[in-house]
Amino acid sequence: MTIIIETGAGLPDAESYASVAAADVRCASLGLTAWTALAEADKEIALRKAMIFMSTYRTRWAGRRVYQQQALDWPRYNVEVDGFIVPSNTVPLDIINACIDLAVRAGSGEDLLPDLDTGSNAIKKDKTGPLETEYFQNTTDARERFVAVDALLAPYFGSVGSGNSIKVTRA
Repeated sequence: MTIIIETGAGLPDAESYASVAAADVRCASLGLTAWTALAEADKEIALRKAMIFMSTYRTRWAGRRVYQQQALDWPRYNVEVDGFIVPSNTVPLDIINACIDLAVRAGSGEDLLPDLDTGSNAIKKDKTGPLETEYFQNTTDARERFVAVDALLAPYFGSVGSGNSIKVTRA
């Protein structure tokens, strides 16, 4: 089954921001040879898995979706990056590249959305008198796992906690 790529038209059946061809070019330029070894169908599966992960950013994006029925979060309107308005009929290259970077991880077998172990009781320090036990902090939050991807996408995020916010600048 051929993967359907979002072009900026707000497709209701889009499955990825990046095509296999775009992923091949980026991976070749970065020397990511493991991607080259994957079959075309496996690359498409990896791109779809990347999109499933990217849906976790839904409430963080700046602006709003252009069309109610579009399958993915981009294209968007009312998004400003570096003082310039992002055209509402495009998917920015940073978004496409983040999708590819996540697909490379998925293609290597990494689970992008593992179940989180929030009940870890690993002891960091145990002191006998007067009794004191200190546990390691759980740091397996999926939103903080991909620092490079978050850095690439950060300019496209709105205010914390709301993707429907606008930036206000005092004159």
